[in-house]
Amino acid sequence: MAKNLVIVESPAKGKTISKFLSNDFTVVASMGHIRDLPIKSIGVDIENNFEPEYWINDDKKKTVNSLLKLAKTHPKIWIATDEDREWEAIGWHLCHILKQDPKKVDRIVFHEITKKAITHAIENPRKVDMEMVDAQQARRVLDRLVWYKVSPVLWKKVRKGLSAWRVQSVAVKLIVEKEREIQNFKPVESWKISILLSCECEGKKYKFKSTLTKIDWKGKKLTSLESVQKVLSTIYSDITTLKEGKNKQENIVLSNKEALDFKLVDSVKKDSIRKPGAPFTTSTLQQEAARKFGFWVKQTMMVAQRLYEWMDLWNGEAEGLITYMRTDSFNLSDLAKWQAKDEIFKHFGKDYFKARDYVTKTAGAQEAHEAIRPTDISRNPESLVWVLDAQQLKLYTLIWKRTVASQMKNAVIEVTTFSFSPDKANNQLWITKWEVIKFDGFMKLYIEWNDDENEEDEADSSLLPNINIWDNLVWNNLEANQLFSRPPARYTEASLVKKMEWEGIGRPSTYAPTIDTIINRGYIEKITKKHLWPTETAFIVTDFLEKYFPKMMEYKFTKAVEEEFDKIATWKETYVWMLEEFWNWTLKKELEDAGANAEKVVEKTWNQCPKCKEDLIYRFSKAGKFIGCSWYPECDFVDQPEEEKNEMNALKKKYEWQPCEAGGTIVVKTWRFGPFLASSEYPKVKWIGQIKSDKDEMLEELLKEKWMLIDEESWEEMVVKNSRRGQFLAAKNYPKVKIAKNIPKNIWEELNIKIAEKEDRESL
Repeated sequence: MAKNLVIVESPAKGKTISKFLSNDFTVVASMGHIRDLPIKSIGVDIENNFEPEYWINDDKKKTVNSLLKLAKTHPKIWIATDEDREWEAIGWHLCHILKQDPKKVDRIVFHEITKKAITHAIENPRKVDMEMVDAQQARRVLDRLVWYKVSPVLWKKVRKGLSAWRVQSVAVKLIVEKEREIQNFKPVESWKISILLSCECEGKKYKFKSTLTKIDWKGKKLTSLESVQKVLSTIYSDITTLKEGKNKQENIVLSNKEALDFKLVDSVKKDSIRKPGAPFTTSTLQQEAARKFGFWVKQTMMVAQRLYEWMDLWNGEAEGLITYMRTDSFNLSDLAKWQAKDEIFKHFGKDYFKARDYVTKTAGAQEAHEAIRPTDISRNPESLVWVLDAQQLKLYTLIWKRTVASQMKNAVIEVTTFSFSPDKANNQLWITKWEVIKFDGFMKLYIEWNDDENEEDEADSSLLPNINIWDNLVWNNLEANQLFSRPPARYTEASLVKKMEWEGIGRPSTYAPTIDTIINRGYIEKITKKHLWPTETAFIVTDFLEKYFPKMMEYKFTKAVEEEFDKIATWKETYVWMLEEFWNWTLKKELEDAGANAEKVVEKTWNQCPKCKEDLIYRFSKAGKFIGCSWYPECDFVDQPEEEKNEMNALKKKYEWQPCEAGGTIVVKTWRFGPFLASSEYPKVKWIGQIKSDKDEMLEELLKEKWMLIDEESWEEMVVKNSRRGQFLAAKNYPKVKIAKNIPKNIWEELNIKIAEKEDRESL
């Protein structure tokens, strides 16, 4: 019988590492948290040094009983949970539940699931790090104080069902502030004048644009039609020949095809150096996966988790494919650097290699960790095509390329700038820039994307002629375009993570659950595939918290709290002192002020009640938002908000009076979770129909076009069904008729293209 019991956090991880251990080891999973603060009470004794009250979750009692039985039959216990504060604390909880002394139980850690890493960990155990445990307890207790003390104030002063959080509320504030910036944005007019050059050089004809940039050697900004006409009058004898039109955005465009003579007055060539990005941290991986693949932050972490715990089911091989995916370090091990060097020499040659070390700029980063990298860089993406699913392969390829590129030479870009002046106005400079890659370096393998949706690349990548100073060129097709500045882009999940990291809000392990929480709780919506939009509730709650809990909502305070946790983790501060400071000098005073001075938040509709002529206000119930009289309960008038009326009218127009398959006709009804379809003969006919999303309708339409809604063999009618693993095709009477199959990959690809095209049209 095995003598060693190794406890990890997940079954997948357990299966993988068990392959590296002898039969003398039994590996089991705790399945996450097994002990936590109670759900229905604060669970913190504020008067007794903030002593937490822990209890075993009901859904974990079976797991705990199983672990207790195993502990009795295994003389030695090993704690092998992940190495961060959360899992260090879970290891500590495991010791208490199994009646083991945390100072004596062996604790093993590893940042990659490989035989070498597991063997090294077993040979070099440590004890539970109580400083890390205290830092996690401080975070948990502080968050519980905010949640249980501030949320009831929101229930009383705003409405029931709202919640306040230390990190999530500040993340919502970021999105609300961005939306207000967009709402208050005032477009600024500007003009861009460009002209097309055509010339012949060495037997070849060239055409490229040049843009008016300077007048009298100073940068010139054109802000009106009059200023444009004034400039053009210096190079045209008659500006009435300018043709006026409009572009797709309904902005003015002036054009003229009259030829003009220009001279090249300056030519400058400079080399520009581009450096590769550092290996991935949690936040940079989340950002890049969102930019390149449209992955949600949560989706990225789920796929990364599977790569970290990966085990090939085909041949039983166990080997995690990437290192630990919750890290803020840029470090690479010497082994990883050597492997990257071998790959670069093999695929690109020695001229592309450059050894690099990266320094983490994030305060409190855990440099003992590594960046996210492949556990074996010699295992290139092509070798995993047949064993990984599409999402796993995309993410692994991204990590592999970024890691290898980080050890490659800089790219060298030659930037050439031509400056032209018209013969009739030699005080003007018209600029043409273009770039030529002299040495591609790391760009041969990997190019990083950016978040700036409004960025316009002025450089032309086409080859241009060798022109000598004072050469005359003929220009034609002048065009002056009216432009208006755009409002700032709304946050995407990627750009929100970047901002949170910049402001010091949260840590790598908190980005995904923070975003997930504020979306699920109805504070934030996704208006397109990626953009985050604050709901009306987000504005109301943010304004209330900003007014009555200003300290808690400060970015610098949120960052300072994270730094306090770092001090506790390094034993520079006690968590009791930190909590006393926060409670006595911040939260307690703000709670007293809100309780005494905060008025009930009322949202007026600015309309009068038709029954009593008092003000109509927005009210909330379990069924959602509605309009009621401010004189309630004396006046019981209620109504639906206009937007809900419009939505219901649109749904009724679309669905009602169609025959219901169970009897009667279809009618649209609503309940607390929104509208749904029912039979007109309800309750006699208890048929319920779901209102399909635009995506579902587009999918069905696409399947219909491909003749996939009829099974080729049985001629059964097929419909789209939902399961935990996603959507699939099944017979209409499934599971009675046992016909089911996956929706082909090419259908999903076509659907994504159609959705992207639709979103582009809507954004315009």
